[in-house]
Amino acid sequence: MTTLILAVARLGGIAEAIRANAPALAERDGEYFEAAVALILRATSDEKIEILFIKRATRADDPWSGQIAFPGGRHEEVDESLEDTAVRETREEVGLELRRYGTICGALDEVRPRTPVLPPVIVRPYVAMIRADAPTGTSDEVERFFWAPLDAILDPAATRNTEISIRQTVTLRPAIHYKGNVIWGMTEHILRNFAAIVQPGRGR
Repeated sequence: MTTLILAVARLGGIAEAIRANAPALAERDGEYFEAAVALILRATSDEKIEILFIKRATRADDPWSGQIAFPGGRHEEVDESLEDTAVRETREEVGLELRRYGTICGALDEVRPRTPVLPPVIVRPYVAMIRADAPTGTSDEVERFFWAPLDAILDPAATRNTEISIRQTVTLRPAIHYKGNVIWGMTEHILRNFAAIVQPGRGR
């Protein structure tokens, strides 16, 4: 019980840091579309704090096919805001109702990769905290999902330069390694920004 109380208190500290953060917005020049993802945390009695990841299903029309990512996707007309996009996509991909079982604390810096191999997307990450007993589900868009200890993910020793194959080209990128999962690209970048907020003194 003491471990859980400490974990909940730590979540509270993270929430305060996120709420106090003023996220940087990407330039909205040229061609682009908007998307949102959810960085979801929960407190548990054994792992203290966990973070949710998905492995995207393998699809020929998805430039992020098969990658480890956060739940999320493209902003649609039915969404009144990008926060609504993150909520809807999380429901569709992992069956998790963020507003029913948790709280959305705020946003992180937007990410806009400017590379010819990716679509012209602007991604706004949201940080959410949910109850440990919140129910989840499955979908065709996600091969699987898993919870990982936050401390293991943010441990600097977990990040190392890694050979990544992108469209038959091998490139060296920083990547987080956890139990055979390789987290790189926008997801790794978002985690780095998150760590800089919740772990003062750690550079972006």
